[in-house]
Amino acid sequence: MEFDGRIRSDKPTWRGYRLGMNETLTSAPLRLAYREPWSWRQFHDHFALRRLAGVERLETQRYTRSFRLGARSGWFSVRPLAGEAALELSLAPSCSDLVDVLTPRVRRMFDLDRDPAAIAAHLGRDPQLAALLARAPGLRLPAAFDPFEQAVRAIVGQQVAVKAAVTITGRLVQRLGEPLAEPPDAEPMRLFPTPQALAADPLDNIGMPGKRVQTLRHFAEAVASGELELSVSDGVETLVERLCALPGIGPWTAEYIALRAFGEADAFPTADLGLLKAPLWGAGGIDPRSLAARAEAWRPWRAYAAVYLWHDYASE
Repeated sequence: MEFDGRIRSDKPTWRGYRLGMNETLTSAPLRLAYREPWSWRQFHDHFALRRLAGVERLETQRYTRSFRLGARSGWFSVRPLAGEAALELSLAPSCSDLVDVLTPRVRRMFDLDRDPAAIAAHLGRDPQLAALLARAPGLRLPAAFDPFEQAVRAIVGQQVAVKAAVTITGRLVQRLGEPLAEPPDAEPMRLFPTPQALAADPLDNIGMPGKRVQTLRHFAEAVASGELELSVSDGVETLVERLCALPGIGPWTAEYIALRAFGEADAFPTADLGLLKAPLWGAGGIDPRSLAARAEAWRPWRAYAAVYLWHDYASE
């Protein structure tokens, strides 16, 4: 059975703070504890590469984004607390009643509930992975706040660089994303487009090949109609099967969605180029079949092995 190392926070620690010289946040922030090691730099670098203008803001010590939960919308902001193993979560004043719903999603997004020592002890049995673990202890699994948004990003990102995928997804936001009614300051923000909005738009002139546009629209239609439930309640394998049944979505996309959209600890996109070409494997890389066989020993933490291999690839 997977041990998630969940840390139960103490009674919430509330404190007021100022966003800037002229804007004061009136709702009290919440302290989100975690077990060390945990690296703000890892998450900052992750968001810096993938930030969606209008939806997300990133500062040196703060991440802010808009969100939609059913008929409600708003924003939240997260920053590391100096000298503490905790993050500070702040919400739009009108969303203070959503704290019990938002908090677990933010904790999953920033991977605050797993035990890095248990993961390292398991993955460190592989001598090659052990070297990567020693160089960057405690790497976590950044996950998305909104599974639909992450799935759209994954489909848009098929066979293109991350920067290109962010550019194209940003066009979708500007075209179809509704303005956020209550941004944290005078700077406008947008909500990520709904499945209904994406399904109804022809998505012309956004910079994607026609077949990928069809895949994206078909996916959005399936989610909007209820034909496809984006959930892992029936298991990761079931979600992957449902996604792969849609035209244009293969195992890489489906596994990547499971990994990033839900933070599934054992999801593993075997055909990912970064995993296959990580310097760990030498100049020739490794083939998908051999990687899949090697990864069997990493269960139930294969997604964390992927994080380390991607880190190795990016550090080349």
